[in-house]
Amino acid sequence: MKIYKSYKVRIYPNKEQYSLIMQNIGCSRLVYNYFLNKKEENYLKTKTNLSLKIMKHMLVELKKQEEYKFLNNVDSMSLTNSLENLDKGYTNYFEGRTSKPVYKSKGVRDGYTTNCIRSSYKNKNYSNIEINIEEKTLKLPKLGEIKYRGYRNIKEFKGKILSVTTIKECNKIYASINVVEEIEEKKYEYNEWNSIAIDVGVKDLVITSDGIKYDSIHIERIENHIKKLQKDLANKVKGSKNYIKLKNKINRLYMRIRNTRKYYIHKITNKITKENNVIITETLKVKEMITKGSKRLRKGLVNSSLREIERQLEYKTKWRSKKLIKINTYYPSSQICSSCGYKNKKVKNLSIRNWTCPNCYHEHDRDLNAALNILFEGILKLNGLREIRI
Repeated sequence: MKIYKSYKVRIYPNKEQYSLIMQNIGCSRLVYNYFLNKKEENYLKTKTNLSLKIMKHMLVELKKQEEYKFLNNVDSMSLTNSLENLDKGYTNYFEGRTSKPVYKSKGVRDGYTTNCIRSSYKNKNYSNIEINIEEKTLKLPKLGEIKYRGYRNIKEFKGKILSVTTIKECNKIYASINVVEEIEEKKYEYNEWNSIAIDVGVKDLVITSDGIKYDSIHIERIENHIKKLQKDLANKVKGSKNYIKLKNKINRLYMRIRNTRKYYIHKITNKITKENNVIITETLKVKEMITKGSKRLRKGLVNSSLREIERQLEYKTKWRSKKLIKINTYYPSSQICSSCGYKNKKVKNLSIRNWTCPNCYHEHDRDLNAALNILFEGILKLNGLREIRI
């Protein structure tokens, strides 16, 4: 079975390589914005979308102009990928999947993508992108070999490299190596004895049907620090050295929040998918939950990254040949008594964390009870039975 992965490593370019990386990023952004403008002009005149094929021909002509001759100095694949990203963005916009593409700004999601091109000559294979795990070096087009750090436990690189995306974050350079790997599909038993259900929330991030609770992500100290620094930033002269220094410090704190959240969620989803063959969860409509919730609830939902948990469970169960079952979004898991099946509508109130069933007098923890009900419903679905618990 083929799976697609990406390995993100930090790279350490020298001054010349760093300068070339920034040129690639700048030229990719310029090409994206230039052709976004051409697309909009063309649509206003002809009401048609400028095709990718025409844009590629226009790029060749653009490189010949004296004003844009510097585009020949950078990786050509980075410019082509900018056009493909733009075309994909417009296709998604016209088909109603995303909003309209906007112009790229300097300092916001800086990066470029280059593709791996392979060839052979006199029984020798050549590639413009290569990774050497022993020497910890990554070879990239126009840049040559660059030292990298990350994935110390990997002794052999089995994946076939497709592309590499070079990203600049907080004055640090990262390379995301996109690969395709062939893995053996394993066979497991899928039954109620090796099943687990999870309920996600704000107070506790993940609650499993076997009674384990994973606490929510605590980033309040970092957020308070950011608030203080942002007040200081407002008093600085925009564009000054102190302003840039403070802004970089704030960006590093935001990156720390992202990395903390990412590490914690990976830790939880890895443990759940490794230890269980069947994982049962609710089908979440996170966007709807955020829109309808109160201000405090919205902030909690955003910090919890519920969609990211769901996304990681989807691909990790596939990689490990496990089974993921999603039950109905509107199944009232919190309201039903997991002991007798009585439905208590009063529990709709989110402030009620513990309640006693008026039918069987069993005391319930709201989240654990919800996880147990999700488990029962998922087992019914696993066995192909009619969902009778409504």
